[in-house]
Amino acid sequence: MSTLAWPPIASHDLTRELEATNARELAWLLVSLQDTLASLKSGLEECAALLAPQEPGSTLVLSSLRSESLKGYITRVGTRIVKGDIQLRLPSLPPPKGQPAYRLSVSSLPTAPTIVLEQLKTARTLINACLDVVDATRWTGDAGNADFISSQIRLLHENIQEAKGALKGWSDGHKSWSDDSLEPTTFDPPLPAILSLHLSISEAAIVLHVRTVGGSDAHTGTNTPLSAPSGLSFRERFTTAFTGGKPVFHDEAHQAFTFRGQEVRVRDKVRVESADPSLMAAMAKLGALERNVALSRRALHVVMGKEDEDET
Repeated sequence: MSTLAWPPIASHDLTRELEATNARELAWLLVSLQDTLASLKSGLEECAALLAPQEPGSTLVLSSLRSESLKGYITRVGTRIVKGDIQLRLPSLPPPKGQPAYRLSVSSLPTAPTIVLEQLKTARTLINACLDVVDATRWTGDAGNADFISSQIRLLHENIQEAKGALKGWSDGHKSWSDDSLEPTTFDPPLPAILSLHLSISEAAIVLHVRTVGGSDAHTGTNTPLSAPSGLSFRERFTTAFTGGKPVFHDEAHQAFTFRGQEVRVRDKVRVESADPSLMAAMAKLGALERNVALSRRALHVVMGKEDEDET
């Protein structure tokens, strides 16, 4: 079956018709993208609501797998941890006399530092930036300018990707636990000098790392301390010295870290994660929004003749 036009169209007329057709397609696509942007705004507002501070918050259970090393709970309101109770049973952290476990509670004192989950803070900031981009694109920019719309959609796509990445878990550029542990006075009683607690987000779950540390022995390359870190009580110094030769079984056993001005090695390490339904829903919605924006961006580039830019 022939696809030739009859009667034949002159080459200059054919070029003119192709340009007119492309212009009509581009105009139609730019109009339809306004509806797409309205739909995206609705989805972004749902994501923002999931991460917004709403009482009574989300209470998440913390429990170590196949052991009694850590039990407890935390309550998240927005980007903050406002309540929490944790009981630790670690060989290198003896409980107070007469107690079965070392208990820590998030301090309710007004002077206590606030526990802020930086990844959630970043995600909320990026989602709000996306909403600003959508409003600017729909109401203050030139809706008929394809280059402007293309640049705005690209910015929207990048912000959504970063917001989803913050909930999924930062892979680089984040601080080490030794530089970003919770302040001792965040808890009641304050954390002992040998204890580190670090909170992060991974795959829409809140992850708590608990570590006890001992002074680093530069000669043996192990965590057998030559001397206990300064600032320890007599009980903590005694425990540090007494359990210093105990074998350790974790991935940081033979690494040295600088923690609170001291070179230390990790003696006991416990990782606990608790999936947060609100964060899971927000990450899923962001994933769907990311795909929709990517499709709109690709369609616009095809009509504009900029397919190669989809690879950048």
